[in-house]
Amino acid sequence: MKRHRIAIVIGTRPEAIKMAPVIQALKKRAQLFDTVVISTAQHRQMLDQVFSLFEIIPDIDLDIMRPNQSLNELAAHVLSSMDKALHDLKPDFLLVQGDTTTVLAASLAAFYNHIPVGHVEAGLRSHDVNNPFPEEMNRRLTTVLAGIHFAPTVLARQELLKEGIHPERIIVTGNTIVDALLHQLERPFNFKNTSLAHIPFENHRVLLVTSHRRESWGEDLRQMCLALEALVKRFSDVIIVYPVHMNPRVHEMVTHVLGGKERIFLIEPQDYLTFLNLMKVSYLILTDSGGVQEEAPTLKKPLLVLRKLTERPEAMRAGQARVIGTNRESIVEETSCLLNSEENYKAMIKDHNPFGDGQASERIACAVTRWFSGERPLLEPEKEFVTLVSR
Repeated sequence: MKRHRIAIVIGTRPEAIKMAPVIQALKKRAQLFDTVVISTAQHRQMLDQVFSLFEIIPDIDLDIMRPNQSLNELAAHVLSSMDKALHDLKPDFLLVQGDTTTVLAASLAAFYNHIPVGHVEAGLRSHDVNNPFPEEMNRRLTTVLAGIHFAPTVLARQELLKEGIHPERIIVTGNTIVDALLHQLERPFNFKNTSLAHIPFENHRVLLVTSHRRESWGEDLRQMCLALEALVKRFSDVIIVYPVHMNPRVHEMVTHVLGGKERIFLIEPQDYLTFLNLMKVSYLILTDSGGVQEEAPTLKKPLLVLRKLTERPEAMRAGQARVIGTNRESIVEETSCLLNSEENYKAMIKDHNPFGDGQASERIACAVTRWFSGERPLLEPEKEFVTLVSR
């Protein structure tokens, strides 16, 4: 087989985490593929942390971020920069992951250059183009541009089929974040060696909180913060650990409402390994993050989703997560229900992760290999990921 050049584009921290095991799987097939990593650096600092952790050195760094640029400016920068990079590299295939502006603009650049696109984590849908914004539209448009769709779950596959995607172009792989999670959990870790050594994890129930989504900025975020303040007052054995996103609109609101409050620890965004271990020591997780929704089931942590809806309903259907919205009263009520009742808490702990089994990256690499060799199906049905749902 001819050695083919595969370009992998990464813009944000979640993309890097989820594509790291794919990069490793393809590089193990060096006799078949010349794997080239392109970084747009849509998230510079947080992205570099992940590259360091997974020992990834981008072959090309487009460095497209500018202060206060709009989504239109960001998309234009990615599109023009990717056009030049693709023209110079002349890859045979482009892999993108998820739903960021980098993903959409890079896919469009590849389309204009007649380069086939494989979309990792394809088929997630909220069915509301403004929630999450702009991710829902990004992923829908990327579906139109992609030639191969790596759906993480059967539900995602069903969404793609509804939109007319040919079944032979969809492979159910599981989510690659589970691959990354399992790999990193093998590393030794101790909070005493970090800036979080002062947090009294041992003697409290830890509520880990993340919230950063654009559609929650403003009043919704204020409501969440007020709910957290109320929970600490209600439960004397609870502490809240909140890695606050660097976006000024998030940081200003959170620090204004929660700064200096007893048993609420507002910390800087952590590197991936530290954050995984924060999840491990937590009692309960409240988040609006898509990635955390996919990771928490492996760690057997009940999850409350701080959003009005989710494009990842698998954990909710399996009883491992609840979507509770952004209203103060709702957050306090739902969280109190789990803090007050051990029975309700344990009912959300299952022995499986409906999002993946740690083999997604190998399935993707296998499917890409078969695509280039002309073999069909791209992955035998019995080798695809099957979601286990509690009955």
